[in-house]
Amino acid sequence: QVQLVESGGGLVQPGGSLRLSCAASGFTFSSYGMSWVRQAPGKGLEWVSDINSGGGSTYYADSVKGRFTISRDNAKNTLYMQMNSLKPEDTAVYYCAKVIGLAGQYDYWGQGTQVTVSS
Repeated sequence: QVQLVESGGGLVQPGGSLRLSCAASGFTFSSYGMSWVRQAPGKGLEWVSDINSGGGSTYYADSVKGRFTISRDNAKNTLYMQMNSLKPEDTAVYYCAKVIGLAGQYDYWGQGTQVTVSS
C-alpha cells in the first residue's frame, strides 16, 4: 500500500534551518508529482510547494519563495524540503502529498511532521 512518512521536523529559532524528508513507498515514486502542504495552528491547509515527477520543475507559495527549496531523489524514493530563514509564521504541521491529475489534487498524504519556530 502507499505510504508517505515525513521526518525532520522540530523546534528551531527564528532564522534557523530545517530539512524535511518524506519517504515514499507502495507506488512508482518517479512517475508522480509531489507537494508539501502545511497547516498552522487554528488555520486551514496551505499549499507550500510542488515538484514534478522528474524534479526539473518546482513551484512555491509566495510566503516561502526564496527561503524554501523542494527537491527529490527518485533513486531513494524520497522528497525533501530545505527550509532556511525560518520565521515564527512558518510554524505548522507539514505534510507531503502525492499529486494526481491537476495541481492541488492529492490521493495520499503523510502523517505530518511538526515544525515550530520560536525563540
